[in-house]
Amino acid sequence: MASKDKQPLRAITANDQDTGADDVEHSDAVDTSLRRKGIFLLPNVITTGALFAGFYAIIAAMNGDFLPAVLAIFIAMFLDTADGRVARITMSESAFGAQYDSLSDMVAFGVAPAVVAFSWGLSSLGQLGWVATFVYMACAALRLARFNTESDSANFTGLASPSAAGLVTFSIWVALSNDVAQPSLLLASVMAVVTGLAGLLMVSNFSYYSPKTINLRERIPFVTLVLIALAFAVVTVDPPAVLLTLCIAYSISGPLKALWRNFKQKGSEQ
Repeated sequence: MASKDKQPLRAITANDQDTGADDVEHSDAVDTSLRRKGIFLLPNVITTGALFAGFYAIIAAMNGDFLPAVLAIFIAMFLDTADGRVARITMSESAFGAQYDSLSDMVAFGVAPAVVAFSWGLSSLGQLGWVATFVYMACAALRLARFNTESDSANFTGLASPSAAGLVTFSIWVALSNDVAQPSLLLASVMAVVTGLAGLLMVSNFSYYSPKTINLRERIPFVTLVLIALAFAVVTVDPPAVLLTLCIAYSISGPLKALWRNFKQKGSEQ
């Protein structure tokens, strides 16, 4: 009689244990599903900061506050560099983050520089000003769309949108530092050419070096840190002029590389 009572008890206990295991597995599956549906906080917060900086630049430019607008785009460049680095270091890269970063770049480096340039001086050119700024903005959108469909490599195809934004906004910063609040018709025309060329370089097939290949976690010679400190010191001498020079040098590096490659090919054929 006792043995008959124990057997059902063992069966019930086993069933209870199976049910508990199923509940744990179901709970783990729900937790995994929630984690997959969530987003990584830190890199996306930085991206949001870059998005806000671009939005602020647009509002400031519309109100005639051009220096704060230029500085806001400059801050967005730092944040745009930081979010990708943080995502790679913390291993929090995601498809959502990549798409969100591109949308932020479109605002900060596509729309904002165009609005700043148009509000500062290109509006005086009438339809030509509209065309130049729209060409820039459209090329920025095309550049970002192409970047999203390409695989990662050591080089960019076309000028990166932050560098193109630097060409436009740092040119305005140099003018502002020389007390040129309202540009002449000639200066506005030059600025329209710069804006249009910056846009066309973004959709060109020129190859540009990608800073993403730099590994921040590897050891470097001590002299490298000294050179970095000297670079910061040089920038502080005249930030707008130095930064514009760096952007110009980087922007023409693509065409110069293409010319050098063609020259070498013609030399080898001969």
